[in-house]
Amino acid sequence: MSFFIDEFQADLEALPNILQKKYALMRDLDKSLQEIVRQNEQRCEQEIEDMKRGLRAGNITPDTSLLRFSEEALDEQKHSVRIADEKVALAIQAYDLVDSHIQQLDQYLKKSGEELRRERENTATASPTQTPDGTTKSGRSGESGRGGRKKTRLATAAAATEVAASAANPTGVELDLPVDPNEPTYCLCNQVSYGEMVACDNPNVRN
Repeated sequence: MSFFIDEFQADLEALPNILQKKYALMRDLDKSLQEIVRQNEQRCEQEIEDMKRGLRAGNITPDTSLLRFSEEALDEQKHSVRIADEKVALAIQAYDLVDSHIQQLDQYLKKSGEELRRERENTATASPTQTPDGTTKSGRSGESGRGGRKKTRLATAAAATEVAASAANPTGVELDLPVDPNEPTYCLCNQVSYGEMVACDNPNVRN
């Protein structure tokens, strides 16, 4: 694609000079055409006046072959037509030249857009996306998300169980002694006495 860009740029840089030459030639042809048309108009007007004088003098009859323009006048008219046709041809060439560059640019933009689209698709397929919390998410994000949520719930339940166990045994000592179900328990921890109380954690109890 870079080769196409370099080639297109080289052609585009030469385009203004080519168009300038064609437009200059068209201006020269237009000047020549205007001069020939002016001369032909004068010649035709003069020949028409000569025909009128000949008719009034009786030297020319209305059906004679002399009632026509001279060969010089006809040649000038033909030459004017040729110059006009050449001007039209130059204008068409200039238009086609610009149009070809526009078509080349359109093709380049189309190819460039297709390549960019394919690159984005390949990048989206090959590279995992990153979530806001910094973790990566691949194409199977739904399954991994469900698995992650399940693991989180299990971890939360385990932590809650551990907290409950800690609350039931605040001393952290593993006790295997049998407990009398009729023995009174403390008001706050709901545990039996395992020794002499130092201080009660209940704010409503005066120590």
